[in-house]
Amino acid sequence: MTQAERDRLVTLKKAKKRLITQRMAAEELDVTVRHVKRLLKALKKGGDKAVIHGLRGRPSPRRIGEAREREAMEILSDPVYWGFGPTLACEYLRKRHGLAVSKETLRKWMMKAGLWKAHQQKVEQVHQWRPRRSRWGELVQWDTSDHDWLEGRGEGIYLIAMIDDATSRLYGRFVRSDSTEENMRVLWGYLELYGRPLAFYTDKASLFQTAEKRRRDEPGVDKDPVEMPPTQIGRALRELGVAWIPAHSAQAKGRVERGFSTAQDRLVKGLRVARASTLEAANRYLESEFLPWWNQTLVVEPANADDAHRRLGKEDDLAAILSHVEERQVNNGYIVRYQSKLYQIDRNDVRVGLRGSKLRVEQRLDGSIAMRFADRYLRTQVCEQSRPAAATAQPALPAKPRQGANAGGKSRWMEGFWDRPSPTLKQAIAIANATS
Repeated sequence: MTQAERDRLVTLKKAKKRLITQRMAAEELDVTVRHVKRLLKALKKGGDKAVIHGLRGRPSPRRIGEAREREAMEILSDPVYWGFGPTLACEYLRKRHGLAVSKETLRKWMMKAGLWKAHQQKVEQVHQWRPRRSRWGELVQWDTSDHDWLEGRGEGIYLIAMIDDATSRLYGRFVRSDSTEENMRVLWGYLELYGRPLAFYTDKASLFQTAEKRRRDEPGVDKDPVEMPPTQIGRALRELGVAWIPAHSAQAKGRVERGFSTAQDRLVKGLRVARASTLEAANRYLESEFLPWWNQTLVVEPANADDAHRRLGKEDDLAAILSHVEERQVNNGYIVRYQSKLYQIDRNDVRVGLRGSKLRVEQRLDGSIAMRFADRYLRTQVCEQSRPAAATAQPALPAKPRQGANAGGKSRWMEGFWDRPSPTLKQAIAIANATS
């Protein structure tokens, strides 16, 4: 019996003994006088349990049967569902096994079966809150996560993700390396799907920023900052008219970091259930299951319904922009040297001012090479470089064995040296003063 029920019982007994009126008891219990009369009759008939609800201790008519509980626990005991929380397990039971159970009921079942342990919430470090951007496409956070996505079932892969700051809409791809080429391929896919955003928000990795080289003993505050040339991705963003904003800390781009935290839990388990063990299978699951779920469940409405993305125009040649670009000089024979190869410019593409000038060389993502002078692409072909003729091989002469210092016996040139007559002093002076 609870304390509230004990208080009700005391009031009813006072009314029963006529210490207070039934109206006073009704006001104290916040019920009607009629209900007080019913309670007094129940008290006289059944005793103190009259204040206890009659359904207490009885199973609810809406109670889920024990057979369904056992079935759910047998399914979640499978190693493939190891580490699943109640919320995620509830979704998989409903989607894959047809068991509709609320997550709170499932939480109690899992704690009872030892499949889940309640975690105490910890107060995390508080950082200054920044409001979301108002429009979709104003700012897109871009980062890469290095994680054991396949849990040892296949090769090591990376997840490159782009998440919109205003709506939390997610786009991503699995890649084999966190390189400039792979990031450009993911950027290409985003641009074709949504268009050009106003700005990308990334960390200060070498893919996005060229760092100034300094000596260890050289203080950085004593020198004026030097404008460094852009990286290949930085150059591509400039040509696309997209701003690049660097983040000074991981917490500054917290939206994409929290997105990786969710993916490292849900996406890893989803890949496990789907038995993905290759890059292709992981990307299929990502595109068909995880990204649709994210963009239908976790996306929020922006403050402004306008789309800030800009469509790609005819001047936005992604194959040319998203490539490795360098400059090379044309020699007097209209030949360009690039990566140890000589490229001869087609005779029909020769124009005034080409010789001795610099042209743009594009090594594209498909491996092809394109060269552009001003606004015109030039046709080229690889020249066969002449190689020096190999020298005629001479038969190797057998090496003479090296003789030792006394191989021919002891030298005899000193014999009789001291027996020879020496010159007189006058003869020695004459020899020394002699001129030739």
